[in-house]
Amino acid sequence: MTTTATPPKQTMAFQAEVAQLLKLVTHSLYSNPEIFLRELVSNASDACDKLRFESLNNAALLESDPELKVRISFDKDAKTLSITDNGIGLSEQEAIDNLGTIAKSGTRDFMASLSGDQKNDAQLIGQFGVGFYSGFIVADRITVESRRAGLAPEQGVRWSSEGTGEFEVAQIQRADRGTSITLHLKDDAQDYLNAYKLKGVINKYSDHISLPILMEKEEWKDGELISSTDPEGGRQPGGMAKTGEWETVNQAAALWTRAKKDITPEQYDEFYKQISYDQNAPLASTHNRVEGSTEYTQLLFIPSKAPMDMFNRDKAAGVKLYVKRVFIMDDAQALMPVYLRFVKGVVDSADLPLNVSRELLQESRAVKAIREGCTKRVLGMIEDLAKNNVLSASSPDGVADDVTDVVSEEDKAQVGKFDTFYTEFGAVLKEGLGEDFANRDRIAKLLRFASSTTDTTTVSFADYKARMKDGQDAIYYITADTLAAAKSSPQLEIFRKKGIEVLLMADRVDEWALNYLHEFDGTPLQSVAKGAVDLGKLQDEDEKKAAELAQTEFKPTLDKLKDALKDKASDVRATSRLVDSPACLVVQDGDMSTQLARMLKQAGQAVPEVKPILEINAEHPLVKKLVGSSNFDDLAHIIFDQALLAEGGMPADPAAYVKRVNALLL
Repeated sequence: MTTTATPPKQTMAFQAEVAQLLKLVTHSLYSNPEIFLRELVSNASDACDKLRFESLNNAALLESDPELKVRISFDKDAKTLSITDNGIGLSEQEAIDNLGTIAKSGTRDFMASLSGDQKNDAQLIGQFGVGFYSGFIVADRITVESRRAGLAPEQGVRWSSEGTGEFEVAQIQRADRGTSITLHLKDDAQDYLNAYKLKGVINKYSDHISLPILMEKEEWKDGELISSTDPEGGRQPGGMAKTGEWETVNQAAALWTRAKKDITPEQYDEFYKQISYDQNAPLASTHNRVEGSTEYTQLLFIPSKAPMDMFNRDKAAGVKLYVKRVFIMDDAQALMPVYLRFVKGVVDSADLPLNVSRELLQESRAVKAIREGCTKRVLGMIEDLAKNNVLSASSPDGVADDVTDVVSEEDKAQVGKFDTFYTEFGAVLKEGLGEDFANRDRIAKLLRFASSTTDTTTVSFADYKARMKDGQDAIYYITADTLAAAKSSPQLEIFRKKGIEVLLMADRVDEWALNYLHEFDGTPLQSVAKGAVDLGKLQDEDEKKAAELAQTEFKPTLDKLKDALKDKASDVRATSRLVDSPACLVVQDGDMSTQLARMLKQAGQAVPEVKPILEINAEHPLVKKLVGSSNFDDLAHIIFDQALLAEGGMPADPAAYVKRVNALLL
């Protein structure tokens, strides 16, 4: 008689970050425990998608089992729940690498994102690639048995852990390709040994998965069948018995392939939450099948909350790409412009090859058409949100001013959503001015800004233009580091005096974006901090003559200031834009502002030296004191540095500024 030696087990320690995560999962994230099933089923589906993709080039990987599926079973006596797939599977080394460590500090990022709200924190668990470990929410031990497609049966692997600091790995004989995850359930998680409960969780989170999720049928033995809607009541002697037959418990059809009329808003919301790991419903969605020279289906969502890394343009972002319902890749960046990187969703193409690569996506004409179509759809969704905002703003009771124009119940439900969208994503949308020439005008109409004439609402370019003064020939705006700095800028003084509205722009992207938008609907845009102030017909002749006279009579003082400030200012001139302040800083039209220069320096970019122009209010008492002053140079530097401070900058030598001010005070 011969015996087969049992392969030795290896006991290994978890990566330090995984050990931290397991402690967090087992002790904290218990407010929504059912997410474990969502995560494990999602992982099983991903494993099947990977096999389907790899089998395109190597059909032998499918072995004798080409029908991909997920099976869920439970054993009440053993108190175990198993999730089994026949997907790509794991080799022994992959089990060690994938289940014992987390790449790219996923756990560290996950932990940094925790808010202290257990329900919200639980929703994050899949977002950082740590979904497998959610099994320890309900299990005190997890056993994984797997064999990678293409490996021999004796190259199977068993991984097990009690969720503490260690895990065991051993080589096993496994005939079936794929992975089985067995959860040894805790005493307080026994309700997951119930078919009705499991089906409810699957229907809630995983109904859209395109491959079948199977469970073994049950029926009553020695008694009558109870109501399918009441698993607890009406039990008869004999209890439930498994039939040996398996049934599909999900729709087993990708949501986007189904007719819109067959999908409820709740199903759209749940699908969005599944693909985005967001606990909130989306602000808007669009589901369309596009036919023509390029055929594809798009299901796109606008989230209601921006992710923490929204302004990291290097992070992979984009929609999921499928080809003929075969999953190809996450974050297909070529299908959506960077400035719409917040959009989530799915694109399923009928034209792209199944072996499409990221490089091929950049060159494909079909991809270009899909990108243009998706961009137009998303902008259309945003335009609808903005339109409904206008309707609600004009009529608090939901009825427009024209009694014949009644707002629908659907439109009422959209009230306020544009404000939410713009608060979260407005700064990113502005990037489109410099990136999407074809849609620049559409984007410009969607932008909103604070205004010098109101503190309660934001203003569009169209709003501004509709209330421009007679004789005004430009849309005036100012950029600043903060909204407070913009509101209190000395450059606004003449505009306030004359009641001319100025748009206040305080997003970091504003000045860069406005370089690509020189006019709106035929009216030029003019920064009040660039070039000489020219109010055209809004400035009367007396004011123009006074400005010219000040420039002439004050010339000796201006020349002296130029000499004193030659290292700081490119020019010094008298101005008519100031009313209460002694001075302000401006730059020439077309030059980089001091604010943009500061922002680029903070980002570590090389910036050419920017010397602003100092404009002087010849009527201000402090400026008049300059003439004949024995402290002329010190006063000149103080005036310049104060002008710099007023626009949010910092003197090049703060200590010298303080010393000069103190000397004058004494």
